[in-house]
Amino acid sequence: MLQWALIFLLVALVAGVFGFGGIASASAGIAQILFFIFLVLFVGAIVMGVMRGRRP
Repeated sequence: MLQWALIFLLVALVAGVFGFGGIASASAGIAQILFFIFLVLFVGAIVMGVMRGRRP
């Protein structure tokens, strides 16, 4: 998922350099959404790992 966020970020940067405002903003928005989804899943995995580690 993080790979997709980085791909959309790269597309947004390239589109921004060439002046395609609509494509750049759409790709940046998708990249931002995917990044936050990845972040939530990562934190959830850490919390679940910590909770499993404390069981006797």
